[in-house]
Amino acid sequence: MNDLPDKIYYRTAELAKAFGVNASLIRFWGKEFAFILKPKVNAKGERLYTKKDVENFKLIYNLVKENGYTLDGAKKKIRTGRQKINKNISVIERLKKVKTELQKIKENL
Repeated sequence: MNDLPDKIYYRTAELAKAFGVNASLIRFWGKEFAFILKPKVNAKGERLYTKKDVENFKLIYNLVKENGYTLDGAKKKIRTGRQKINKNISVIERLKKVKTELQKIKENL
């Protein structure tokens, strides 16, 4: 997942690009996981997601796309073990950053 700029709100298209998925999947997950995703809707009817929503999308993406959970399985996992999942995702992200840095060092040798 690409890093998003530091903003208050993100549009559906920005999230889709950052996660490498279609905007329709972002909207679909928004409906399926409405218990944790709470986008604001502007006057044009566009969904605007907060940083908390982005973190929740990371959680959903990790469970569904990276770990192969079904939507129902991901919902159950989020409801029962959310803190542990968030910690694991945080560790994975840090390890990916370390890997990237090590690859850069290797290229410079």
